[in-house]
Amino acid sequence: MGGSLGALLPIILMFVIFYFLLIRPQQKRQKQVRQMQADLQKGDNVVTIGGFHGLVHAIDENSVVLQAEDGTKLTYDRSAIREVKSAE
Repeated sequence: MGGSLGALLPIILMFVIFYFLLIRPQQKRQKQVRQMQADLQKGDNVVTIGGFHGLVHAIDENSVVLQAEDGTKLTYDRSAIREVKSAE
C-alpha cells in the first residue's frame, strides 16, 4: 500500500505545481479581463485585440461602438476589447 502511494505522490505534486504556476494565474487574468470588459463606459479610451485604438462611443449588451480620431465609427464585440487606456 505504501509503495502505490509513493508512486502517486510525484504525480500529485506535479499537478499541484502546475495548478499554482500555470492554471491559477491564467484564471486570475481571465477574471480581470471579464471585469474590465463589464466595466466599460462611454468615453473610455480602449485598445482592441487587433490593435485598434479608439474611444467608446456607445455600448450595447454584447457590442461596443468605437470612434477613431477621424470620426469613423466601428462596431466590435465586447470580447474584442483588450485593455482600457488611462486618460493622458
